[in-house]
Amino acid sequence: MRWTYTRMDTSSSFQFGHAMSIYALKPKFQALLRPLTRALFAAGVTANQVTLSACVISVALGLWLSAVPDPVLFLLIPLWMFLRMAFNAIDGMLAREFGQKSPLGAYLNELTDVISDACLYLPFAFLACFELLWVSVFIALSIIVEMSGVIGLMVGASRRYDGPFGKSDRAFVIGALALAVGLGMPAQSWQQWVFPVLSLLCGWTIVRRVRSGLAEARDKAAA
Repeated sequence: MRWTYTRMDTSSSFQFGHAMSIYALKPKFQALLRPLTRALFAAGVTANQVTLSACVISVALGLWLSAVPDPVLFLLIPLWMFLRMAFNAIDGMLAREFGQKSPLGAYLNELTDVISDACLYLPFAFLACFELLWVSVFIALSIIVEMSGVIGLMVGASRRYDGPFGKSDRAFVIGALALAVGLGMPAQSWQQWVFPVLSLLCGWTIVRRVRSGLAEARDKAAA
């Protein structure tokens, strides 16, 4: 949302190009939400309230599906992930366009994203077709991916969003996987490899963010 960097995960994309990123559609999406954002601002709603609301809903949904891992209920995950994109766009616009940037907002943005993602990934660990170990590894590595991006700020670089498996890409893949589960995807032997492969993509992303952050910091120091 706010403070010294923007929310846009522009470097993260399976196509590796800015123009083809999932977030390439974000400006049009924001334009659709701008009237609602103005109405929320007029009603006294703040960016931080939107951020916290999205996190609370994500945690509640993730814990509920973990306790009641009914495959049909997994259809709620892609639906909520789409709505969560709207929440994220709205809180970003409230911060940027209505003077609500704050240090607290920067903390909330990073922390709630990580917490929300972990809770939304967790229910897959309770499905027989996926292994608890690899879902847990994926959750841990997804947290480290975001940490490696934030640490860029600490070494004199920018907040890194390098792909190939940043937040927006993970949301797309997990949403598609949840949709398949909800629609009754039959058990297949390849499913045991889903989270190991996703974990490898997270590991690759961590390496790219660290290397890009170090390179950017060196370039800035030499300038």
